[in-house]
Amino acid sequence: MQPNPNIPIQGRCAPVFAEVERAFRYNFEHDIEVGASFCAYVGGERVVDLWGGHKDREGISEWQQNTLVNLYSTTKGLTCIALAALLDDGVLEVGMQVRELWPELQAAQDGLSLGQMLSHQGGLAGLSDAITTADLYNWPKMIGLLEHQEPLWAPGTNVGYHAMTWGYLLGEMVRRASGQTLAQVFAERVVQPLQADVHLAVPSGAELDISPLIGPNHARDLPAASAKAVAADEGSEPPPLSAMVMTNPVVRPYQDASSEVWRQAEIAAANGQGNARSVATLYAAVAMGDERPGTKIVSQASLEALCTPQVSASQTDLVLGYGLNRGSGFILNTNAQYGPNPAAFGHSGAGGSIGFADPTAQVAVGYAMNQMQPGAVETTRAARLISALYDCLS
Repeated sequence: MQPNPNIPIQGRCAPVFAEVERAFRYNFEHDIEVGASFCAYVGGERVVDLWGGHKDREGISEWQQNTLVNLYSTTKGLTCIALAALLDDGVLEVGMQVRELWPELQAAQDGLSLGQMLSHQGGLAGLSDAITTADLYNWPKMIGLLEHQEPLWAPGTNVGYHAMTWGYLLGEMVRRASGQTLAQVFAERVVQPLQADVHLAVPSGAELDISPLIGPNHARDLPAASAKAVAADEGSEPPPLSAMVMTNPVVRPYQDASSEVWRQAEIAAANGQGNARSVATLYAAVAMGDERPGTKIVSQASLEALCTPQVSASQTDLVLGYGLNRGSGFILNTNAQYGPNPAAFGHSGAGGSIGFADPTAQVAVGYAMNQMQPGAVETTRAARLISALYDCLS
């Protein structure tokens, strides 16, 4: 791949973090980046806020300061902050029995807790009935299917990534506990107080600058080392439940996840629309505990409850094929994906987006992009940026 020195990069970066800006530009010039944003807070101050590239593969429409993009599962971490607000209200508890609020859910009859459900131990990672993307927009149908789904394992005894169903499970618990949708709670308790430009269920007619996603099959030529990693990944045997969970239904990045109907639905596992600044702003509000005046939206006690370990990385995920440290919704730092400090927590999304808080270093990070990553790579674009950020802090 030939370097392109003409990629438009905008924003600001404190001088001490110049290495982050170099890494951001490297992703465009030597990796597959098309359009992206990266933002970091340290000690409550926004020290990096960069955006650049284009919203299209042809390089015609430039990525703007307020360009948003589908965040896929990075959405899960953001909605967990809204969940913390309901823990503060006392209407939900991590240790509560799911059947107390949702007796119709058959998988919860033997004592499944909310914490187990949110940490992907509920046995409802996928559906036996074949569904389409149109079914994802039909809340009553999805809830009905989940209520009658035979668990894929005894709930609470194993772990398997609930890639799409997680949002319906949490959303229905929120509806029953609060009388509001998760999107309403997210907007009122998290987004509005922080004035963050991030959306779950985009209102019809909203005039937002949203970039379409670019599927991994449309990525530019990869560097040689990355190509080897992709080839190795493609040659490995998929976990036994992977196909059932990840391809029922197949969600196409452009045709489906960039459509208006997708954006307007409430799919809390996968359809948040945001950018790096909005993601980092939400995590910055929780990264400093009670030390950031004017941004206290949830209590530390509720955040700590959601970050109490539920699953260890030593336990292989039946869908992903590898282990992750998990709290109740948040991913707990595993293999330094969220920097060097074990207390960091957040969530990543398909294709490469990421958001996390590191209370130890009082760091919050957001990264969002439109070009999805094809397969595994030795160094992701986000990892390169995170490494540069922490190198500047050392």
